[in-house]
Amino acid sequence: MDVLATGVYGRCGTAIIEHLHDRDEYDFTYLNRSDRSDDHPWGGYDTYLADVTDYEAMRPAFDGQDAVIHLAAFPYTYGSWEDVKGPNTDGIYNALEAARAAEVETFVYGSTNHVMGMYEIDNAPEIYYGDADVMIDHTDPKRPDSIYGATKSFGEDLGRYYVENHEHPKRFYAIRICSVRMPEWDHPYGDAERMVQEGEFEAGSGENQQIERGSEEYEEQVARMKCMWQSRRDFAHQVDCCLQDDSVEFDIFNGVSDNDRRWYDIEHAREVLGYNPQDNGEDWDAPPE
Repeated sequence: MDVLATGVYGRCGTAIIEHLHDRDEYDFTYLNRSDRSDDHPWGGYDTYLADVTDYEAMRPAFDGQDAVIHLAAFPYTYGSWEDVKGPNTDGIYNALEAARAAEVETFVYGSTNHVMGMYEIDNAPEIYYGDADVMIDHTDPKRPDSIYGATKSFGEDLGRYYVENHEHPKRFYAIRICSVRMPEWDHPYGDAERMVQEGEFEAGSGENQQIERGSEEYEEQVARMKCMWQSRRDFAHQVDCCLQDDSVEFDIFNGVSDNDRRWYDIEHAREVLGYNPQDNGEDWDAPPE
């Protein structure tokens, strides 16, 4: 299967490279705004250089592809409309239009939990400790928590429009990714440990009060990640499940590991895709040494 992946040198794309690149059944092409040097941890791969906001530049990369994994985006909830409009709205339109023109069969879209983020905001921090009666599935009303989340909701809707109104792509899979991290932080203590290492300050604290291990803010970050973590191998496995499937026209799947206290349903992904995550945030009681 020939697969084009966009935006591959971030947290999610590198997980695909790490876990799927060497699989015999896949021949990957990577599209990114910039390349990586050969001595970079993710260097040495042939990269088609193009910005997803430039349709003419990116369009040739779609020719001959069986599937597209579209990850290129501005990925932060603090983004303004100026930040997200090009990469997130123009980008998904250009990618779908290129997939249509190139007659690509399968389109896997990196959506986000922030399409549903107001459920978390309304129930935090109790939701991090299993004290809120919330379980979100693919049928629940969308409740974006940011302009970023709203652009990803738009991408899902646009994907549905394309598969229901055009010959190609024939299949569209939206994965509402929860919390995938780079290899160093790929565990439920990752966010809290990164905050300690980078010297982030506690919210509302004085300038010299940095986050420390064992502090209330540290423990809350851990509790949240024990709900939201999707390990790199589980994310790559879920993408693999989408690429191997031929039953879906349009569907939405939550991207999260099999965490005991998660509030995002994965039974739908299990039933439709055969998603079988291996990791559970509750298996960790300390960061790796």
